[in-house]
Amino acid sequence: MDLLSVEAREAGRSMDAPACILELLGMLVYVGAWLCALASTILPQWLTMSTSLLPIESYDLGLWETCVVQDIGGIECRSYDSLLGLPSDLKLARILMCTALTVGLLGILVAIPGLHLIKSCKDYDGDQTKRTLTITGGVLGMMSGVLCLVPVSYIAHTAVMHFFDEKVPDVVPRWEFGDALFCGWAAGFLLMVAGLIIVTSSRCSQVERHPVPQRRSQAKSTDRNRRKHSEYV
Repeated sequence: MDLLSVEAREAGRSMDAPACILELLGMLVYVGAWLCALASTILPQWLTMSTSLLPIESYDLGLWETCVVQDIGGIECRSYDSLLGLPSDLKLARILMCTALTVGLLGILVAIPGLHLIKSCKDYDGDQTKRTLTITGGVLGMMSGVLCLVPVSYIAHTAVMHFFDEKVPDVVPRWEFGDALFCGWAAGFLLMVAGLIIVTSSRCSQVERHPVPQRRSQAKSTDRNRRKHSEYV
């Protein structure tokens, strides 16, 4: 029986290796995507605009401030004076991006104790608890990705509609996509991918652990056959 328990432990460790690799990959992508979403929220380059009247200057519009950038390297930013005076799209983008960051951070904190490399929650049906934490963290990551993609896509849609508005004269400058929008798209997509990887890793570990009891039953049957054969001899 001691030999069987050792073999089962070794088999469980070897079968958990793919799940551990997926977990580490998912957490690395998760943390990187969350930092990318944080950078997208802070950066003022959500929309950018340059005019032919002042070619040496360009304007950046962000969630928290507007900036004037000069070609000589100078930059001057100013925060919004009033929260109530903000356009509705900026208010919505602020709320959703802050919510995405909160949900993403909560998902990271929940998923970390569920990793196989973290020695926690191993008593009182610890495997099931760790699996539940991992799946919950992955689901929160996918929710954070959706919450990040919604405001970025909405701001981009509004900019496209204004850019191709035929009612606006051609001489009037128009807002175009800034670097923060592309950063937000990348963050939302990677958050969803990271959550999917983490959920998949927990499912893989659950499936791979089923063959171990079968091997134990096979080993027990072989021992019984050997005992019967020795008694017959």
